[in-house]
Amino acid sequence: MAGLIKREDVAAVRERARIDEIVGAHVTLKPAGVGSMKGLCPFHDERTPSFHVRPQLGLWHCFGCDEGGDVISFVQKIDHLPFSEAVEHLAGRVGIQLRYEDGGSTRPANEHGRRQRLLDAHRVAEEYFREQISTPEAQIARTFLTERSFDRAAADMFGVGYAPQGWDHLLRHLRGRGFTEPELIASGLVSQGNRGVYDRFRGRLIWPIRDITGDTIGFGARRLHEDDQGPKYLNTPETPIYKKSQVLYGLDLAKRAIAKDKRVVVVEGYTDVMAAHLSGVGTAIATCGTAFGSDHVRIVRRLLGDSADAAAGVILASGSARGGEIIFTFDGDAAGQKAALRAFNEDQNFASQTFVAVEPTGLDPCDLRIQRGEGAVRDLVASRQPLFAFAIRSVLAQVDLDTAEGRVAGLRVAAPVVAGIRDHALRSEYARELAGWLGMDEASVRRAVAAAARASGGPGGSGQGGGSRPDGSTRSESGRPDGARRADGGGYGQGGSGQGSRGGGSRDGGPRDRGGSYGADSRGYGRQGGRDNADSGGDRRGGQSMPGRPGREDPVGRLERQVLEVVLQLPMHAVGAGFDGLAPDTFTVPAYRAVHDAIRAAGGTAAFGAELERVSAELGHDRATAHAASWWAEQVRENAVGPVAGVITELAVAPLPEDRPEALGAYARGVLLALIEMGVTRQIADLKGRLQRTEPTDPTYGEVFAELVALESRRRALRVEE
Repeated sequence: MAGLIKREDVAAVRERARIDEIVGAHVTLKPAGVGSMKGLCPFHDERTPSFHVRPQLGLWHCFGCDEGGDVISFVQKIDHLPFSEAVEHLAGRVGIQLRYEDGGSTRPANEHGRRQRLLDAHRVAEEYFREQISTPEAQIARTFLTERSFDRAAADMFGVGYAPQGWDHLLRHLRGRGFTEPELIASGLVSQGNRGVYDRFRGRLIWPIRDITGDTIGFGARRLHEDDQGPKYLNTPETPIYKKSQVLYGLDLAKRAIAKDKRVVVVEGYTDVMAAHLSGVGTAIATCGTAFGSDHVRIVRRLLGDSADAAAGVILASGSARGGEIIFTFDGDAAGQKAALRAFNEDQNFASQTFVAVEPTGLDPCDLRIQRGEGAVRDLVASRQPLFAFAIRSVLAQVDLDTAEGRVAGLRVAAPVVAGIRDHALRSEYARELAGWLGMDEASVRRAVAAAARASGGPGGSGQGGGSRPDGSTRSESGRPDGARRADGGGYGQGGSGQGSRGGGSRDGGPRDRGGSYGADSRGYGRQGGRDNADSGGDRRGGQSMPGRPGREDPVGRLERQVLEVVLQLPMHAVGAGFDGLAPDTFTVPAYRAVHDAIRAAGGTAAFGAELERVSAELGHDRATAHAASWWAEQVRENAVGPVAGVITELAVAPLPEDRPEALGAYARGVLLALIEMGVTRQIADLKGRLQRTEPTDPTYGEVFAELVALESRRRALRVEE
């Protein structure tokens, strides 16, 4: 289970992490009125800025794609992180020591500080290596890059550096920056032998390996000198911050393109990633000294959005997968084929959206770029073929299909592979394809596939399990008849919705994010329309439809909206102005009535006033106002139900019609009084109707008349105040 971060620490991170600085690292923000900034949305393509940030409240909202939230949800979405990891990342940036709930922590209370020290050591080491690549000794490294058509700009883009020869150059540099020997040993930057501690990387070309947030967590080093007896490539060992099974090189550079294009291109090495990116394939990544495994699959799914369509991997007539593609580019040798076929052993929802692009002459993307240019790298990716087809053709390549004996042998080795496809429709179609590739009648091939499935206890036999893998082993999982055939007959993927909900969720040490239950990515909402909205601030939360909102031309709805914008953005002007006395049915628009309910549940504007008074003596007026405003917005969002939280975020970030600081008070008072007057007018109309239906002799007639006179008097007073 995930470590439970203490609620007060989450609140401290939310307050200390300035949202304009965090967002500003990804979006160019410009002033957009008092206390508001705007820029181009990082989550969808647009030419006119519709992405707004309100720093004082710590909230953001895009009026184009309807996403929104706080600083934590922004990091979650931009870096594809679960809640806990986003909080930990921000805590490291702002220097907050996180504490974890007793009995639920997977990380000791002091480990976060240790992690930050290791990250700091890697940051200093990267700076050192990058400086060293300009030295005379590093000419061999510069020559290596030049021979592979990488110039200085390319080296800078990927942070490539050089580790000088010698035993303790980096060690002495890091000691001079205050790092202790135990810290350096734990970092993996140095090794320990019989004669003491020494640099792990010596006389090598260095690539920084970064996590998805851009923090350097390790290094990859390429041998350059002939007298170097070490391996060709040497990576950072397993450390508290570097787990090779969970690291993908180039992910920090590729994450935005992956999220946008819904495509991941997996290559084999550091230079291949560089060549692919420089050739226009900005979604390229590579594993770091290990095979592409289940942990990598989870990371890739998170980047692709893990939507229903992505899970289903439906293959369209164009050959693209609706929801996402994973394309493996491997050398055309046996090792490359083996590496590609490993994906077949993973969850076949993943396999069905997986493709393989193999260069026939065995050139990797780096060599391909050198010999044939950048266009050839793009063409290689475009030449991809579905993994299932590749798996079948790979085993067929082991036999001679020109002879009768070879074709029978081909059927024997390929039938278990087809039987291993758990999607019934896909398996049926690939059985037909196999018949064509073998030149045999379709009925015989189908019988062989069914027999192979029965022999392995697979889906064609008992209905249980997953049939055979390409390597002959078996895997059990029930099949699903939800396949969708490509229109051109060339490749297939799984259909079906694949939808589900996140369940009830569990508390993860912080306030509910936009109205769900406490927790990291488990706030109790499902999906709608194939899109995962668990972290969305919009109106599509968890398959729930947002209560209706009026068109912009509706004057009543517009006034109600303006009042709520004032109460959320300028609560200091709403305190004592009569808002807290509004009846529950004052707001006629369902969405705004729900927001009003959340405000009342948060204690009304009086709660803001009390918090402001509580911290004023300690913080001073300006800081106290900023703190109370942020606190107030979060309190209201925390009391929202379901998709209403997204409306609150939108209202809290929306630009106000009045943007002159000196006029904000008058504007706020004006719209509040207008709504109060509208409510009084509604009450007057109701009383007049009631009075008309009441006989003058009725005992209640006088009471109703007196109430009507009082309301008329109050309305006149409100008009004088205006």
